[in-house]
Amino acid sequence: MSVFTNRQSRSPEQARDYTNAILGLLGERDPRDVLRATYDALRQSIAGLSETELSAAEAPGKWSIRQVVRHLADTEIVWGWRLRLVLSQDRPTITGFDQDAWAERLGYDAAPVDEALAEFAALRRTHLRLVSTASDAALARFGVHAERGEESVAHMMKMYAGHDLLHLAQINRIRAATRV
Repeated sequence: MSVFTNRQSRSPEQARDYTNAILGLLGERDPRDVLRATYDALRQSIAGLSETELSAAEAPGKWSIRQVVRHLADTEIVWGWRLRLVLSQDRPTITGFDQDAWAERLGYDAAPVDEALAEFAALRRTHLRLVSTASDAALARFGVHAERGEESVAHMMKMYAGHDLLHLAQINRIRAATRV
């Protein structure tokens, strides 16, 4: 299992390794810059692909580009909820989720990519507005993630930026593996 496999109810060590790996992808980059650039990068990475190409998985049991785009849209919903909780409540609990269960049970394999991309764009604009207008004190507010412990808004921004980079690279890897 990859360090990036993000199933709910993992061990504290797995959660720590996942966090370190995601933050490692971001490196010293400004998370706001990455968060702002993701939609355009995502749109460009799938431009011109056919439905068949969007549905091709790099290997059995792996996601297709279609599933990755739907995952990014749904993850944006999750971030929005978490962001609003932390900005408006004191030390809220932040629950995890099993991304593979969502993909399977929410029909990611048949999800319209254009709809997922449009949802991602609208949600990301909203979330960027929220964090761009947040004070330093608001960015320092934190919730308690059920698997990873305390996470501030500023930390969440880094995690979601690293997550974006992970999945943009995944799309490129799928394209290369499927010769798209």
